[in-house]
Amino acid sequence: MDRRNFLKAASGFFLLAAGTATGVSRVFAGTPLSPSERKLPDGANKKMEYRRFGGLDVSAIGLGCLPMVGYYGGKYDKRDMIALIRRAYDKGVTFFDTAEVYGPYTSEEWVGEALAPFRNKVKIGTKFGFGVEEGKPTALNSRPDHIRRAVEGSLKRLRTDRIDLLYQHRVDPAVPMEEVAGTVKDLMQEGKVLHWGLSEASARSIRRAHAVCPLSAVQSEYAIWWREPEMKIFPTLEELGIGFVPYCPLGRAFLTGAIDENSRFYEGDRRWNLPQFTPEALKHNMPLVALVRKWAERKGVTPAQFALVWMLSRKSWIAPIPGTTDPAHLDELLGAGTVRLSAWEMEAFDKEYARIDLRGHRADPFTESQIDK
Repeated sequence: MDRRNFLKAASGFFLLAAGTATGVSRVFAGTPLSPSERKLPDGANKKMEYRRFGGLDVSAIGLGCLPMVGYYGGKYDKRDMIALIRRAYDKGVTFFDTAEVYGPYTSEEWVGEALAPFRNKVKIGTKFGFGVEEGKPTALNSRPDHIRRAVEGSLKRLRTDRIDLLYQHRVDPAVPMEEVAGTVKDLMQEGKVLHWGLSEASARSIRRAHAVCPLSAVQSEYAIWWREPEMKIFPTLEELGIGFVPYCPLGRAFLTGAIDENSRFYEGDRRWNLPQFTPEALKHNMPLVALVRKWAERKGVTPAQFALVWMLSRKSWIAPIPGTTDPAHLDELLGAGTVRLSAWEMEAFDKEYARIDLRGHRADPFTESQIDK
């Protein structure tokens, strides 16, 4: 199926389900936790919504801590980033995402130091799956001995005795999923891991893992302009009661309006070799930015906030993890609060969206080769 037809099919799928699946689904009806049901940090944003993935409850908007290590260019001061993480906590964020390969190690170290004073009031997600311990951070490695070394390293850097949510960063075709799940299950029985999940996994891998050790969440790229998970894994997640954690929910800033057709990216910025960010693709895809801006104005929010509102309105078991290095941007993102789209608004947006032809894949060839199909 080509991209245009896929997008139309995905939109159609959700149009049919809009009446019952938008906002709160049949499987997860009633699972979001209101502020009154959840003890918030002192001074927290009382408008923050909380959502539950099985036995794991998290803020509806989490914080992705990858950009802090210069993923999109630039160098950031450790003290500033620790202050940013704590600012997020003060505003009601209880869900923080990192990984050993981010840095490597730097992100986990900063997250651990930042959250140490209130460790018992937050949930930390981290990941294994690349050969960081062996000095091969771009190679897949989910062998049991590596998983155990990775977890021990993460526990030390995060200054904690347990990982709230441990993901396999990428499915390793060289290691049977049952073996990976069995190793994590052992770590859970030891109390070192409380919940686990997969990242960029296919429906088949999700089912295999869940059969051995129930998954709490799956993390994948998902945004208004990249909706493949809707058709490929959403039905499986809903059937099995697994939460979904989208990364890059703002389209790597494209959906915020901060990028236009004249924007250019260079090596050192993750976007420099992504097909969606070529000059031709940027120019071609500007109608989507205009659509997001129009709807943001209609709802009285910013484009960045609308990108999150759109996502949070689709399913009650979605909790995105936008990343930022700027306190003002953080405040803006969290301002999405509990604004939601009605089923009819979702339908109207999807109808307009389906008329837009988007160009450019989300990943470069090497990255794509490591994504489970």
